[in-house]
Amino acid sequence: MKITSVSTRVVNAEMRNWVFVKVGTDDPGLFGWGEATLEWKTRAVVGAIEDLAPLIVGRDPRDIEQAVRAMTKQSFWRLGAVGMSAVSGIELALWDIFGKHLDVPVWRLLGGKVRDKVGVYTHLGMGDMRAVYETNEVEPLIERAREVVEQGYRAFKAVIVPYTHFHAPLPEVDKVARMMQGLREAVGEEVEIMVDFHGRPASAGAALAYIEALAPGRPMFVEEPVQPGDFASLTNLARRTSVPLATGERLIDRGEFDALFATGAIDIVQPDICHCGGLLEAKKIAARAEVLGIGVAPHNPLGPIAGVAALHFAVSTPNHVIQEEMVGAVPWYYEVVDGPIRQVDGFWQVPEAPGLGITVDEAACARHPYAQEVLHTQNAVLADGTIVDW
Repeated sequence: MKITSVSTRVVNAEMRNWVFVKVGTDDPGLFGWGEATLEWKTRAVVGAIEDLAPLIVGRDPRDIEQAVRAMTKQSFWRLGAVGMSAVSGIELALWDIFGKHLDVPVWRLLGGKVRDKVGVYTHLGMGDMRAVYETNEVEPLIERAREVVEQGYRAFKAVIVPYTHFHAPLPEVDKVARMMQGLREAVGEEVEIMVDFHGRPASAGAALAYIEALAPGRPMFVEEPVQPGDFASLTNLARRTSVPLATGERLIDRGEFDALFATGAIDIVQPDICHCGGLLEAKKIAARAEVLGIGVAPHNPLGPIAGVAALHFAVSTPNHVIQEEMVGAVPWYYEVVDGPIRQVDGFWQVPEAPGLGITVDEAACARHPYAQEVLHTQNAVLADGTIVDW
C-alpha cells in the first residue's frame, strides 16, 4: 500500500479555521482524515502540509513512525508550531487509514482500552467564542455555568483572569474571587471547575495573587498561570501554592516537555495532539508523564476530527484525567463531520467503528470556506494602551 496524495479542506469556524487533512492511498476507496488546525495560522499550516507531502507520497501509510521521522528529520529546519501542526494532521490521517485497513478502531492500535468511558469538560457557552472569552461578570457567569451543568457536564472551564501586566490590581483580584465563589455556590461541590489563565499574568507574583483568590473555590487545576516556557516562574508558583497547576498546550517538541517535567512544578500536562506531532508523540509524552506521577488532560478547543482523535487517545492512555472539548462551537460542527462522539452523563463513550470512525462531508465543508478568523487577541490591551498577552 502506498500514499498517493495529501490534500486539505479548510472549514471556517469563526475564531478558527479548521484544517482537515485527507491522505489518499493506492488501495481503491481507502483514505484517511486528520486535523491540523492552528489558530490564526491557517494559510501557513496549509502551505506546510503542501511542503511536507512530497516526503511521504509513495510511502506505506501504515509505517506511521517512519513517516513522521521523514517529515521532521528530512525537513532540516525545526518545524515549530506551524510545521508540527501540519505533521500532526497528516499523522492522524495515517492512523485513520491503518484502522480502516485492519477494520479496528484506532484506540486498539494504540494499546487497547484502559477505561470504559472518558470524562470530559467544556467551556462556558459550550464553546461559543463570546461566552468563553467575554463572560466577566458574576451573574452571567453563573447563568452560563448552570446551562453547562444542565447539559449533563460534570466539569467546565472558565476564563475569568483579566488581561494583566506585572502587577495584579487589587480590584481585579477581588473580582476574580467573587466570580469563583459565585461559580462554586451555583454548581455545588460535585462539579469540577478549571480556570484558564491563558498565560496572562506577566509575573509569578501577579499569577499568585489570582491563584490565592481562586483557592477557596477549590479548582481542579489552574491552566497556564504564566507564559509557556517560563519554567522558572512556574516552579516559583508551585512552591507557593497547593492549587494544582497545568500547562503544556503551547509546547511542541518532546524536549520542551522534558524540560517542563524536570521542574516538578505541574500536576497535569496538556499536550495538543494536533500540534505536538500526533497520536504517537502524544502517547510518548503521556508515558513520560506517567513515570513522574503526572496526569494528562490534552488541550482540544479545535474541530470535530481533533475531538475524535482525543477520544481514541483517552480510551487508550492510563494517566488520562479529563478531556477538553468544544463540541458544537459553531452550528455546523456536526454538519461537516459525522463522528463517534457520544456523551452520556458527562462521559464520552468508547467508539467501535474502524479507524477514527468519522465521515467528512466535503460538500458541507465547501459551504463554509476559509474566512478571516475573528482576531479576539486584539482585545488584549490595558487601559493605558499596553499590549499584553491574550
